[in-house]
Amino acid sequence: MKTWKVIIFLLLALNAVWFALGPSPSKALDACAWLALLALFVWEAECGDRLAAGRGRLILRSARLVAAIGVIAAMVGYVFEDNALDTVNSVVWIAIVIVLEAQLRAPAFAARMRHALTATALLLYGTLGVLVVLWAREGLWMDAYDAVLWLTAFATLELAITRRSAAAANGAAISAG
Repeated sequence: MKTWKVIIFLLLALNAVWFALGPSPSKALDACAWLALLALFVWEAECGDRLAAGRGRLILRSARLVAAIGVIAAMVGYVFEDNALDTVNSVVWIAIVIVLEAQLRAPAFAARMRHALTATALLLYGTLGVLVVLWAREGLWMDAYDAVLWLTAFATLELAITRRSAAAANGAAISAG
């Protein structure tokens, strides 16, 4: 699984370079901010227990906040560029991050709301799948490829977080029992 994550990160980094060299500052900011955000989510999902409290967790979450501000700035840029597909894409991804934040910050809540969060995630990921088709239909192949790659990356992350939330909820149930 580790090799898989390294490959995804390398491909996403190449995409970030591709978009950084392109004509749209919004796409460049978007690609870099999302790459940072994904790396920080993965780090917390995999090392969160070692960051249980204190300064490490504060630094990590502060860095995620800065990356999230970059994502929102890119979304605003898409609005001003009149780029509807990228704007919708950004809004849906932001909603996915909200779901992920709920799972990371409140694992017991996420375990109780597992069905609702799963349904929400499926709806959001399905919407992104529709966007892939729309980009492909418009001949925007790099955008379609990038979206598929991001879907793969976040689906992998979502599975790791779901497993972590379930383990935390089971541990809480065992210690309460």
